[in-house]
Amino acid sequence: MLFAGNGRQAIAGAVAALVPAGGRLGVEALTYPVIKGIAARLGVTPVPIAMDEHGLRPDALADAHRAAPLGAVYVQPTLHNPRGTTMPQERRAELAGALERLGLHAVEDRVWAFLPGGGPEPLAAHAPHRTVLVDSLSKRLAPGLSLGFVLPPAALAGRVAAALRSGAWGPQGFALEAAAGWITGGTVEKVMAAKRADAASRQRIAARCLRGAAVRSDPGSYFCWWELPQRWRAETFVAAAARRGIAVTPAAAFVVGGAAAPRAVRFGLASPPPDVLARALRTLAGIAAGDPDDDAPD
Repeated sequence: MLFAGNGRQAIAGAVAALVPAGGRLGVEALTYPVIKGIAARLGVTPVPIAMDEHGLRPDALADAHRAAPLGAVYVQPTLHNPRGTTMPQERRAELAGALERLGLHAVEDRVWAFLPGGGPEPLAAHAPHRTVLVDSLSKRLAPGLSLGFVLPPAALAGRVAAALRSGAWGPQGFALEAAAGWITGGTVEKVMAAKRADAASRQRIAARCLRGAAVRSDPGSYFCWWELPQRWRAETFVAAAARRGIAVTPAAAFVVGGAAAPRAVRFGLASPPPDVLARALRTLAGIAAGDPDDDAPD
């Protein structure tokens, strides 16, 4: 196991070890926006891979790799950001088989995987020699305790360690020592249990306030994906919410390449107190039920 300053650095180290400058990195067609910035800084081209309701499609990955070789693929099998979906076990096994046949490695992002509790096994369990697993403590504990983890196959450990060193992406001594004590002392398990209960409670608030809306998420997630009514464009909805002091993110932030963005937004549930969250969600429901032209600024 290798350590980085945070989860983003862990991802960057894994990508840098697997994909040379000028290379191609497969990513889900809707993906964590930070991976686009990491790819740009490393001189790597992100290549969108088609998805379905179960996540990244192995046949689409094979097609992209045949069209022009990929250096690796970045994937979020559990609590995909932004859609909130979790890849079932069968799809993980199919993806592992595709990685083996294609000779590809995957960077598996597990940052949100602690929330579902007893979720499916990691992709790394199906493809241990083909998967570099990355994780961090900031979501589990607090942003102030920033520590990233990288678990590469043994054959790649040297390359990943060299990439972390060359990027100056090492952990701070205090964070490493504090994390070791909190993990072995049981604090991390207690905080995770509390966060699971909190996330589930906030999801119930969202379900109550947005009843009837096309909202997709996991019952234990801290974020939701909302497919808006036909009359709304995502950017117009984001602007209308901002005028009421509510921040939501348009789908375009998660799109890779020149594909058209869906008419959808992502919104988080973690930060506001529950009563403030409920008021904000009811306000968003009211915006969605209205007419965009009526909400346009004077």
